[in-house]
Amino acid sequence: MICDPHAGHLGKYPVGATSNGSNRHSINGMKPMKTIVLVMCLAGLMPLAVAQTKAPKKITAAEAKDHLNETVTVCGKAVDTKVPRYALGGRGKPVEVDLDQPQPNPIFYFVTFGTDPKKPQEVATTYVGKQVCVTGSVSVANDVTFIVVDDPKEIKIQK
Repeated sequence: MICDPHAGHLGKYPVGATSNGSNRHSINGMKPMKTIVLVMCLAGLMPLAVAQTKAPKKITAAEAKDHLNETVTVCGKAVDTKVPRYALGGRGKPVEVDLDQPQPNPIFYFVTFGTDPKKPQEVATTYVGKQVCVTGSVSVANDVTFIVVDDPKEIKIQK
């Protein structure tokens, strides 16, 4: 307990609390409810700050089947590409890049778009024959795992 000269006696306010001229108390100049809200907001944002600093787990193309719906970095050798007949509005044709094992028995692929919607072949020349790592959420279609790459920065060519 502390002495509040405005209260006229000892012990009216808890330690650290002072009178602010009304019937409400404040702690170091902040009202208790504002302090509680501030602490709750900061506590709620902490997991987001921690999650953003953690790099996704690095796995092989064969391991991707064990990480469905997880954001991971899948690494392997780009061995083949497939370009469909039709383009997607304004983005051009999606290009599937097989890692480690080509058609007819692929184990993993990623889908990306070339920088020029009219030249999907540039993806093949950029990645095929090289070790690459691609980051994203793992999905599955027809028993083959894949990642759809929205940002080309999520594809890294390894040296």
